[in-house]
Parts: sequence; C-alpha cells; structure tokens
Amino acid sequence: MGLDMYAFAAPKTAITSEVNFKLKDVPDVQEIHYWRKHPNLHGWMQDRYIAKGGTAEFNCEPVVLTTHDLDELERAIRNHELPSTGGFFFGESDGSELADDLKFVSAARTAIAEGKAVIYDSWW
Repeated sequence: MGLDMYAFAAPKTAITSEVNFKLKDVPDVQEIHYWRKHPNLHGWMQDRYIAKGGTAEFNCEPVVLTTHDLDELERAIRNHELPSTGGFFFGESDGSELADDLKFVSAARTAIAEGKAVIYDSWW
C-alpha cells in the first residue's frame, strides 16, 4: 500500500473539464510518468485540484495540468517550495526527487506541444 502517482497524456478533445471527471472515460490515455510516495508533489497537485474547483477527496481524482500549471510547478520544484504533505502510507519526500520531477515537467511540456492534455492522477 502507499501513494502511487501517475501522469498521463490524452487527446485534448477528450477532456471537457480540468477536474471532476473519470479517467476511465477518457480514450487513448498513455502514461508519461510515474512516482511512488512523493507526498510533497502530491500536495502541490491537490492544491491545484482544489483551485480548479475539485471537491472530492483527492484520491483517484484526476486534474488536468496546463502550461501555466507546469510553469508554476517547475518554479516550485526549482525553489524547493513543494508543500510539506503527509498522509497514511504516503512516505516522505526527501529532495532527491528534483531531477525526476523536472523530467516529468519536460515530458508534460512535450505532450502539450503535441496537442495533448496532461493529466495527474493518484491512488493511495
């Protein structure tokens, strides 16, 4: 058990909302990144989900990330400003994730440049 975190790319035309949709209803979803037990990144995503109008418990609730979101995320990563986040079975972020997080940002920017939507989802 624990926090499993995913980023997916999907056809932009298949997305009708940035939150409050079911990933299983989105066609042609492709995984572009995976994290295991990186709660501080998950906390950042949860804050973004709420800011976009998400109302459910942030577990198995996808959120679409825009170029603006990626700019903000990259800034937070580079400045070590991901929020300290904890949870049952979440593990701990220790700062060693920086290069991997930036690798995700790059992959996400590529997917958006290709006309795809980027979606974060998690399960714990």
